[in-house]
Amino acid sequence: MNNTFRGGIHPETHKSLTRDLPLRPVEAKGEMVFPLLQHIGKPALPLVKKGDAVLVGQRIGEADGFVSAHVISSVSGKVKAVEKRRVQNGQMTECVVIENDGSYTSLEPYDSRYDVSHITGEEILRRIRDAGIIGLGGAGFPTHVKLSPKDPSAIRFLIANGSECEPYLTCTDQLMRTESAAIVEGLELMLRLFPNARGVICIEDNKPEAIAAMQAAVAGRQKLSVLPCKAKYGQGGEKMLIETVAGIFYPASMLPADVGCIVQNVCTIYAIERAVVYHEPLYRHVFTLTGDTVASPGNFIVRDGMSFAELLEAAGGLKEGACPRKAIVGGPVMGMAISSLSVPIQKTSSGVALVSVDESEVGQSKMTACLRCGRCATVCPVGLTPQMMADAVSVGDLERYEKKLYGLECLACGCCGFICPAKRPLVQMFLSAKAEILSRKRAQAGGKK
Repeated sequence: MNNTFRGGIHPETHKSLTRDLPLRPVEAKGEMVFPLLQHIGKPALPLVKKGDAVLVGQRIGEADGFVSAHVISSVSGKVKAVEKRRVQNGQMTECVVIENDGSYTSLEPYDSRYDVSHITGEEILRRIRDAGIIGLGGAGFPTHVKLSPKDPSAIRFLIANGSECEPYLTCTDQLMRTESAAIVEGLELMLRLFPNARGVICIEDNKPEAIAAMQAAVAGRQKLSVLPCKAKYGQGGEKMLIETVAGIFYPASMLPADVGCIVQNVCTIYAIERAVVYHEPLYRHVFTLTGDTVASPGNFIVRDGMSFAELLEAAGGLKEGACPRKAIVGGPVMGMAISSLSVPIQKTSSGVALVSVDESEVGQSKMTACLRCGRCATVCPVGLTPQMMADAVSVGDLERYEKKLYGLECLACGCCGFICPAKRPLVQMFLSAKAEILSRKRAQAGGKK
């Protein structure tokens, strides 16, 4: 077991804006919008219609198949519409729109513990699925699916991801400091599904308070340990965590379970504890609002469905005279820019940074031809050669990109683009190449049918 992975970068963290600010709940007041697709897989099917009354914790979207997830209302009120609305990725998506009545009348109290001493693995998975839990640290994979590998006995490591390596974000750090016991209980419940596994909680070493809190919480538990990891961007990626803990690197064609590992974000594990022990579905989560234009940056507990704009207003708005150049959801390296703050916060929204300088614009203005310095290859966590991959994409040689340079193994982590002194848009080139290759493969598969 190591404490780091190959490659990686050290961007400015910008975490000092919020790292020591405690989590505080913020209540929504306005219209709530719940996308029926907040996860990998099929969209949920609406269970309500215009005029229906709903309660906090009520299921308003039903998972459509195994790889899908329920959608839960975070407020009480009446359904205003079921219609397409714009969401954070810029697309128009079917959503349930609820007029919040402000009373937060709950379907259940969610504050009474249930006895889980003899709970079965099947019941644990059922409660996780019923709660609508998805991965809160990345792409939003339905958690009950991730915890249902073909051979549970083959899982050796259950890795709790507390890295939070993206710049600006600090809400996971705060969650580990304040809810360490609940996270450990959630991890132990998950371990009941995997008889031969041990739990490893990975936390970057720039979070000493979180490390201390989690170490105290696992004290005396033989199957659990805390692994302080070197603070380096990329540490929170599944492949990097598995390389750090298990010493294994695997191709894109394999899943973590294929190499005996399952990775869950600690925020997801906390949601699992709430679902299994308190029967609380996932309708709220931790979130960081930050950036040099925000009057009062902070870490919050937000209700899914409220808009980014409403959260900003509740937190005190912008600094006087400030004009954000860019709003980035999920962190500046692998996150996405949103064109409007009037879109809803989703389950997978971990934070937003409102910044006065658009680094990508600055980089584009300074872009030159490749300098052949090789820095991109030294930081690539997968060991690829981004310079040669970019050359292949530039001349349209996608066969070389895929077959000779292993371009489909690219994680799109952004390390190469960050370190490139020529400021070339490497990740964008690789994402376009991957999309084109996969599109051709789908077309070929369709033609064979």
